[in-house]
Amino acid sequence: MALDWRVAIVTAKLAGVSTLILLIGGTPLAWWLTRTRSRVRPIVEALVALPLVLPPTVLGFYLLVLLGPAGPVGRFWESLGGPRLVFSFPGLVVGSVLYSLPFVVQPLYNAFRAVPTRLLDAAATLRANPLDRFITVVMPLARPGFLTAATLGFAHTVGEFGVVLMIGGSIPGKTEVLSIALYNHVEALQYTEAHFLAAILLLFSFSVLLAVYALNRRFETPRL
Repeated sequence: MALDWRVAIVTAKLAGVSTLILLIGGTPLAWWLTRTRSRVRPIVEALVALPLVLPPTVLGFYLLVLLGPAGPVGRFWESLGGPRLVFSFPGLVVGSVLYSLPFVVQPLYNAFRAVPTRLLDAAATLRANPLDRFITVVMPLARPGFLTAATLGFAHTVGEFGVVLMIGGSIPGKTEVLSIALYNHVEALQYTEAHFLAAILLLFSFSVLLAVYALNRRFETPRL
């Protein structure tokens, strides 16, 4: 039984690109949520966490409406000369970033909250500007949070099905990922192939969780 490497490559590429975007965008968002006292904070927190409770097909449906050629975002994007977003790899990235957002922002938020305020105050007394304080103080102390966020974001994207199916379909070599390939095998009654892919995803998911718990334990502060 051989793995379809086209499917594996598309899956890994999607997870890698989505995780990179999530870390770049999720880091300032998580830091803002940690520090702000704005009245809109609960609204932003609710929007970030929404994918945790929202059925993925619902999010996929609205993305299909928004990003399609007749949708406001898709029509505007194509008027600028951009490629069609639905049933394409860029569309998969948009959907994956939105659906995996809480799995990246929440670990970063928890890690930032654990940074002692007195260290930031001490850096400020040494005339370190906010960016310097974040890079030299916050990021090193929040390293476990970054590792957890990257791992969970990558793994969650690999296992995503509903959003991917709604806005990407199943185009071999372009939008077909492992979860979609598994569904296709089951639909075609190809249970041997389905068992093979399911075992790969199960082993991958378990390995990811094991790695996350091991990392958290390694960076855990010893009790006195």
